[in-house]
Amino acid sequence: MSYRTALSHVLDGVISQAAATTGTEGRFPRGSVTELGRTGLLGLTVATELGGGGLGLPDAADVVAQVARVCPATAAVLRSHYAAVAVIESHGNPWLRREIAAGRHLSSLALAEDGPAAPGVLSEQEAQARLWTTRATAVRSGEVVALCGRKHQVTAAGEADSYVWSSRPLTAPDGLTLWVVPAHAPDLFVPARPDGEGPHGSATSTVFADPVLIPVDAMLGSDGGGLDTVLRTVLPWLLELGTAGGQSVAGGTSPWAARRPTDSLASS
Repeated sequence: MSYRTALSHVLDGVISQAAATTGTEGRFPRGSVTELGRTGLLGLTVATELGGGGLGLPDAADVVAQVARVCPATAAVLRSHYAAVAVIESHGNPWLRREIAAGRHLSSLALAEDGPAAPGVLSEQEAQARLWTTRATAVRSGEVVALCGRKHQVTAAGEADSYVWSSRPLTAPDGLTLWVVPAHAPDLFVPARPDGEGPHGSATSTVFADPVLIPVDAMLGSDGGGLDTVLRTVLPWLLELGTAGGQSVAGGTSPWAARRPTDSLASS
């Protein structure tokens, strides 16, 4: 079954029926996410040798665009998931990638450290810079790393199974370092009431690490190399998926939601 056929079944059978409740009551679309996983759409961009769909950004953008017409909250969850999976596909371990391919794992991005701003307050460059600057810290002790920080505007906060998290490097003089942080990690805290400005029902909120202990091999890529990954992977995926889903997917506050990467960023 093609992904378009699978998506049509999920849209008609689950997402469209749950959209009203998601939008009016702000209820996270758990049933929709579960069905997206069961039909292979959460694993759409994972390599085929690990059980995924083996497809790329244009196909993920097509899925987000179609879902956004029915349920902006579910589309926002997919947007963050696909962008996070793009990083995990490049740097994550095979076990995690297989879990995503099997539809058992929802991931999300935890990068921004400033709260939402009114539309038009931030320039495009300022908004993008929120993704590649960080005050979050990482301190290593043996094979364990303690992460401390506060991430805002995290989609599926408290609902995702993992977060792609950014911190200052362990030892590198500059840049940032990316980690995959399991949602069940002790002392990872999400407010009871979502405080972000994503679409109603997307569980967009703040995530606190105070501190969170993870193994050093949870690092995604090299120490200090996360900036390149954000510029070359995360940002292009968010831009393309935001363009596909429209302004509502990004909550109406992200200047890059309907724009593509500029030539200067693409060549950074």
